[in-house]
Amino acid sequence: MLKKIDEDIYRCNKCNHEMVEKFPKSKTVSTGTSREIVIVGEAPANNGWRKSGVAFYDVNHKVLPSGVILQRLLSIIDIKLENTYFLEAIKCYPKDRKYLPMCTKNCREFLVKQLNEIQPEIILTLGDAATKAVLDIKYKNFSEVAGKEYFLEESIVIPIYHPSPISPKSYTGNVPIFKKIKEMIYESVNH
Repeated sequence: MLKKIDEDIYRCNKCNHEMVEKFPKSKTVSTGTSREIVIVGEAPANNGWRKSGVAFYDVNHKVLPSGVILQRLLSIIDIKLENTYFLEAIKCYPKDRKYLPMCTKNCREFLVKQLNEIQPEIILTLGDAATKAVLDIKYKNFSEVAGKEYFLEESIVIPIYHPSPISPKSYTGNVPIFKKIKEMIYESVNH
């Protein structure tokens, strides 16, 4: 079913070619070995998945700085980056950030279909745009929602600070969130 959704995404023309470049790979889901946690980003990184075909890796198969930080955070809950599923809220590459809101709106149905197909226990949204795409909520500051639990169908959605090294909260702001997730996982396993 994920392959069928990818085919539908590739045929989509809601965003015109002046707004976006099609994802060069015909696969918009980076599949891991466990569907327990799905990570949702904003849009394909120009120097990452868009060119390498692998989320958080460059064309030389080196982990990008955001991936390094995310792996450090995932190690708190004993999960490896390559074992998680990863999706982008926006399925094509926006040529300008001004197109992000429209692209997010146009891609939301595909994102929801993918999440419904994967049925993760936990969805981690990376930053503001990914969080708004998944939850369709309004807030003034991202800090109001970071680390809180929301629900999408049967999945728990937890917004986290984007792991980009330019973000001051990329690691330190997320550590308490991942410690909380570790407790949640421990409690669900032991009940």
